[in-house]
Amino acid sequence: MTRVTVIAPNRYLIFNHVSKCNMILSRNIKIGIVAIFIVGLATPVALIAILNSPPQNTINLTLLDNAGVMIEAGDVRIYIDPYLLPDNYTEKPADIILVTHPHGDHYHYASISDIATEDTIFIFPENMSTEIARHDAIGVNPGDSIQVGDINITAFYMYTTAPEGYEPSHPPEANWTSYIIDINGFTIFHAGDSKCIPEYEQLTGKINVALLPLGPGCQTMYRSEVVDAIEVIEPDYFIPIHYTEDEFDTFCSLYDTQIENLGCTMLAMTYFSSHIFAPSDES
Repeated sequence: MTRVTVIAPNRYLIFNHVSKCNMILSRNIKIGIVAIFIVGLATPVALIAILNSPPQNTINLTLLDNAGVMIEAGDVRIYIDPYLLPDNYTEKPADIILVTHPHGDHYHYASISDIATEDTIFIFPENMSTEIARHDAIGVNPGDSIQVGDINITAFYMYTTAPEGYEPSHPPEANWTSYIIDINGFTIFHAGDSKCIPEYEQLTGKINVALLPLGPGCQTMYRSEVVDAIEVIEPDYFIPIHYTEDEFDTFCSLYDTQIENLGCTMLAMTYFSSHIFAPSDES
C-alpha cells in the first residue's frame, strides 16, 4: 500500500494515499491525525484537524547563495540548502528546512542554526543519520512524501555520474534527494546536485518551476545537459542555481533563446533576489 508521511500544522486537510510521481512512498510518520474511512470510497482517506491559516495567494521565491532557496507561501517559510546567509536572515525563521545532501555547501550548519527554531521541521536524506539525530529531523528517501498543511513535499532522485576511472561525487546508492514542493497545485522542483537523469521523465509536464544547477563542477548537469533536463521536465519556468557569475552570464547568452523555444521562461535571478508567483495567474 502507498504510504504518506504527514506533519499537521493548522488547517483541515483531506488527502488520498496516492503517489505523485509514479513512485512508491515508503515512509509512514503521522502526527496528530485522525484516520477515517468514508463509506463508498475504496481509497482510505485521512482527515487532519488543524486551525485555519491565511490563504496562499502568492508564492515568493528568493534565490540564496549557491543552491539555497527560500520559499514563502502564506505564513509558511521553507528553506532548501540554506548557505552563507546574511545576518538579517535571523529575522526570517524557518518553518521547514530541506537539505538535499551532506556536502558543506548544501548542509551548512551555521546557516541552519541562524534560522532554526524549536518548531522548525527538518527533512533530510535518510542516510544523513548524524545530522538527523542532531536536528531531530525526518529522514527521507526518493519517493517519500510529507504533507505539511496545504504543502506537499516529495523527495525525488538526485545523483551524478563520473567518467570511467572516477567515483561519482553524488552516487545513486546514497539515496540523496531532490525535492518537489507542491503548494496548492503549484509545483517547485529543486534538483540539488544532479545530472540530467532518466527519472526526470516521471516529472514531464508536472512542474511549474524547475531549479536546476548550472555548474561547472560537482559533476552536475552542465550547459546543454541543463537544456536537456528542461526539455524532458517541461517546466513553465526555469531558475538557474549553483552557478558561478561567469558561467551564469555564458549560459544565459548561449541558451536563453533555445529555452524560450521550448516554451519555458528562464528567470535569470541573481543571488538574494526574489520573484513572486501568483499561481492563480499561471493556470
